[in-house]
Formats: sequence, C-alpha cells, structure tokens
Amino acid sequence: MKKSISTLLIFFSVCAAFAGDGWVQPKNKGYFKLSEWWLIGDQHFTNTGEIDPNQTRATYITSIYGEYGLSNKFTAVAYFPFFTRSVAYTQKSATTGEIIQQGDAINSIGDTELSIKYGLLQKGPIFLSGTYTLGLPFGIAEGGTDGSLQTGIGTTYHMLRLDASTSFRVGKFYPFVSVNGAYNHRMERFSNEMRYGIKVGVELNKWLIILQSNGIYSFKNIENNFGDGGTTIFGNNVEYLSIMPEIAYKITDKFGLTAGVGGAFWGKLILATPSFTAGIFWTP
Repeated sequence: MKKSISTLLIFFSVCAAFAGDGWVQPKNKGYFKLSEWWLIGDQHFTNTGEIDPNQTRATYITSIYGEYGLSNKFTAVAYFPFFTRSVAYTQKSATTGEIIQQGDAINSIGDTELSIKYGLLQKGPIFLSGTYTLGLPFGIAEGGTDGSLQTGIGTTYHMLRLDASTSFRVGKFYPFVSVNGAYNHRMERFSNEMRYGIKVGVELNKWLIILQSNGIYSFKNIENNFGDGGTTIFGNNVEYLSIMPEIAYKITDKFGLTAGVGGAFWGKLILATPSFTAGIFWTP
C-alpha cells in the first residue's frame, strides 16, 4: 500500500509540470499552459527520406493547452493555437544579392483540438488512459500568393489514443516511463495515420527532466497532392521519428516554466530542422 501511495504522489507531481500520459486529472483539478513553439528551416525530407534544400520557411505557434478533471475518471482536454504564423523568407543570391524568390507570410488561428480522456486504470503500478480527440480545421490550408503557406491542414480529424505509464524506484528518485499509440482518421484529402511515442523522466527537487521520442506512420490511403514537397509541417503523408529533451522548473507549487528542443532524425515530406518550445504552466 505504501508503494502504491508513493507511486501516485510521484505521478501527481509529474502531472503538475507535464500533463498527459497514462494518468488523468483529479476531480476539479487542472493543468494549463501558455507556450510558444517555433521552427525555422531551409531543408526538408523528401518523399524518399533524402534531405533537399528549400527556401527558408518558418512556423510560429502561440497556444493555450488545458486539462481539467470533470471527475476522477474523466478529464476534458483542449489545445487552442490562437496565433499561428507561417513564413517564407525572401531568398537572395549569395553572389549578386539579387532576389531569387520573394518572401511571403500569413497569420491566423491554428487547427484546434478538443479531447475527452478516460482513466482505464488509475491505481498503479500501471496507469492506463484512453483519449478521443476531435480536430477542428480553423487554420489556413492554402495561403500566400502561391498557396503553399499553411497554418493548418484544412480538414476535420478524429483520433483515438491509448497511454500507459509507470514509475519505479532508483535510490531516492522515482523515474517514470510512458508509452502511447494512436490512430488518426483524417477526412477529405489526407491519409490516415498511426502515431506512437515513448517518454522517460525524473523529478529532481524543483526540476523535472524529460526525454521523449515520437513518430508518425502514414497509411498513404490518399495520394500526396500538395505542391509544397515537404516544406511544411501540415502536409499529407508526413512521416518522421523525432527526439525531444524537455525540462520544467517549479517556481511555486502552482506555477512553473517549461522549455524544450527537438527534431526529426528521420522523416518524409517534412522540414528537416530543429524545433523549439518555451512556456509557463499553472496548476490551480
């Protein structure tokens, strides 16, 4: 019994800095995060996994993420990117300085996700949850002068996800491990996807250290008919394997900061460049 209580305390502590994974929020408790995510790149993975150069492009996403415990079993989850900017920077000749390709940019709300999460197992040592997500296409699918700038995919999607988490004792620390898998059914012009990931982490006083790897496999049931050729994060038949270290620091019991950097070490039809994120979280 003592070990089960300790495991629960570790998970609630971890949940305070990084929500999600196999556990759910307790009733009337929550996690809210304001964050900035950005990526700037001049190369991309082709449909064969090779890396090719491209006009420098960038995506900036400012978002609010929230979880709230409706009960001890059900958690409501929302992701709202209230400002998304997609940029193609002006390309100039390195020798003459002449403009080779004009720059362009669009701004809008991004694609939004509403989810309901159910705690299948919440007493340890393994925590298991299932999540249904509805993706709402609030972003721009074809923007800019040539239609290649995007702040979303432009179609609704439905995703089912399973998360499993556990922790174990190593000396005076309790590192945790989480795995997840999801099936993403996308409408109209987009192929369905399988998503998967693994996360390990440990709390060190006020610090939480996370290392995670995530991937996407495309079923390719819809032919890729986008002209961007991988110079976006919103394309069809995107595939990748990524790794991302992330940290959180608790300023108080209710407020803290997060930061992370990540990138795909293998991919298809996606920018081949690191991404960065920083945010502030609140646990009322």
